[in-house]
Amino acid sequence: MRGEGANAEKGLKCETDSGMSVVASVAGSTVADMSESDMHLLNPAPFGRILPAMITPMKPNGDVDFEAAQKLAKQLVADGADGLVVNGTTGESPVTHMDEKVDLVRAVKEVVDVPVISGAGSNDTAHTVRMVEQTQEAGADAVLVVMPYYSRPSQDGVVGHYKAVDESTDKPIIVYDVPSRTGLTVKVETYDRLAELEHVVAVKDATGDLAAAVEKQQRTGLAWYSGDDGLFLPFLSIGAVGIISVIAHVAAGPMADLVDAFDRGDIHEAQRLANRLAPLVHSMNGDGYQAVMAKAALKVRGVLDNTTMRLPNIGPDAAQLEKAKAGMLAAGLL
Repeated sequence: MRGEGANAEKGLKCETDSGMSVVASVAGSTVADMSESDMHLLNPAPFGRILPAMITPMKPNGDVDFEAAQKLAKQLVADGADGLVVNGTTGESPVTHMDEKVDLVRAVKEVVDVPVISGAGSNDTAHTVRMVEQTQEAGADAVLVVMPYYSRPSQDGVVGHYKAVDESTDKPIIVYDVPSRTGLTVKVETYDRLAELEHVVAVKDATGDLAAAVEKQQRTGLAWYSGDDGLFLPFLSIGAVGIISVIAHVAAGPMADLVDAFDRGDIHEAQRLANRLAPLVHSMNGDGYQAVMAKAALKVRGVLDNTTMRLPNIGPDAAQLEKAKAGMLAAGLL
């Protein structure tokens, strides 16, 4: 078990292709001898604080639209995102192919100066390793690796999966824990073992278990990212440094404002913003079709021309477009 401060011993710092430093040290900071105006409640965020889990734009024939992806990436950053996750579940990673994933990383890296993290997870360890190797070669600043799903491995199998990934990369690894998709419950002691791997520096937590997250953070010293839009503020309150988000496709600005308010200690303003965004969280996440609803919201906003998706997902219908619009209106975004 490493403890809070020990993660800094990794001293992990990577330079992106644009020369930007991504600092992955997440040791607790001290506020001694700091003025009130200098004080920050949040620990450093290794990959940014507001990271949309970016959709993958597609042409009407189902081909990946790399030009539209570049346009969207630039828009998200202009809106307030300070990191991007591509090739995740919201990006339809189960139905995009290796060459498309690699080309998407390259395309997005060409047009933004924020960390670009690539999803590279699978329930096949060998395939995961290949995705990690190829997306990091394409320029990804880090990889997001989901717990191996469906096959329901043992705790030793989970560690073995991440160890194989760790040995294949020289980029930081974000562990993605989402039991509702993977069917896995990962023990706290397993987190201790994952945290000992050289390149594991952060967790995307979509477990919904805040109490367990407190213990895991304290034991491992890893950076914690909320993986649940509805629990963003509660996760910040227990030490998370940011969020990998669906609603940030259309709400990166107010989400960044929420983080800034919390960081400076204006909890009432952070609460106000969280409550303002609650209808949007429900409209985009409530039915479980996050990728569909993200494309719907972008269409409503006028940022995405085509909402084509690959089966088994189906692009948003009129009712889903209206639901996205209603959520955005209620959140004051239209």
